Amino acid sequence: MRQWLIAVLSTITMSAAQAAAEEAAVRPPELYAGVVLDQTVTVVGHEFYQYFAASWRDKETSERYAISVHERPSARLGSQLWVEYAQRRVFQIVLQATRANVKDIGREAADIVFQNVMDIEVQRLMSHDRDIAPDEL
Repeated sequence: MRQWLIAVLSTITMSAAQAAAEEAAVRPPELYAGVVLDQTVTVVGHEFYQYFAASWRDKETSERYAISVHERPSARLGSQLWVEYAQRRVFQIVLQATRANVKDIGREAADIVFQNVMDIEVQRLMSHDRDIAPDEL
């Protein structure tokens, strides 16, 4: 009984891996894969982008995804920064103009964004509904 269960589970795992490989082969490569777009305006925004992008590029498989860093500056509140992937906001923060801890925040943001992008990709691969497009959920 146990050997039968192991055989069934290994067959399911192999077929899922094979389906993912076939989908990757059929799916055309993204035109702008690996691009980290800088849409920041202020000094603190540019500094955040530099640390974020450096940490992002150190991640394994980060060259497969195109992301953008946006900024909305405010004199009273500081700069609102957010990172988008596939037209979804995957990270958002408000930074003061003092530029304190921007290096650590940028590196931490890269970790959070990478995890969120991986979650989005897993969800995209796991949901196959012919009636609903992936961006309609």
